[in-house]
Amino acid sequence: MLAITKNMKKIFEKIQSCIFELILERWDEIYLYASVIQDKNNKQTGEMFFYYIPKGALFRKKPVNVYEVPRKFNINEGEYLKIVDALYENIKELQQEFKNTNQDVWTNLSISIAHTRFKVEFFYDEVLNDKNSSYIRHVIWRYKYLHVGGEIKEEKDILENYFKEVSMSNAKSEVYQTGLYVKSSNNLVGFDKEIEEEKIRQSEIERKENELQEKKKKEEKKLKEVKKNGNQILNY
Repeated sequence: MLAITKNMKKIFEKIQSCIFELILERWDEIYLYASVIQDKNNKQTGEMFFYYIPKGALFRKKPVNVYEVPRKFNINEGEYLKIVDALYENIKELQQEFKNTNQDVWTNLSISIAHTRFKVEFFYDEVLNDKNSSYIRHVIWRYKYLHVGGEIKEEKDILENYFKEVSMSNAKSEVYQTGLYVKSSNNLVGFDKEIEEEKIRQSEIERKENELQEKKKKEEKKLKEVKKNGNQILNY
């Protein structure tokens, strides 16, 4: 079971800030994949895919690859990629926090942001380093989260093999979901109000959870006292 620390929440905030800074137009949904693994030489490595769905009035628009943004908006690519690098460093920091808190360490994650919700899926499967694995993972991930691809034979074969393996797999995964920590300047109409409402809702949920925890502690303390008193009587 995930144990989300205060430091993790701060890292989630930094991740969201970087993500929002990288999107220069109004959007509906955001999807990101990243892996952080140790190679054979014990060197930390990985990869990152990042897409967003531009805001569309009548239909779902084509996902935009974040690496295409500098060319699309005619901005300095070098400066833009510094933010991309900062985003990946924040993701690496998140994994380190899992190590610091003695939790199972994930190898890859997927982040989804839509309808004021921030969702992180953690996966613990082995991430292979063969020459085709990155392409294969990209094809599978795009189909799963963006609902695109699979038209050409090569991609179709990859997806067919993937769904066969998934049906037989018991791979571990965990999900963390909450409201947004920060606001985006390129968000939906009325988004700020929705975020504030979501924060209030989350605050109420946390308050109730804290009350339940306190009640549980009191009950456990009371039970210990009962057992202690019972033992004292039996000892006489």
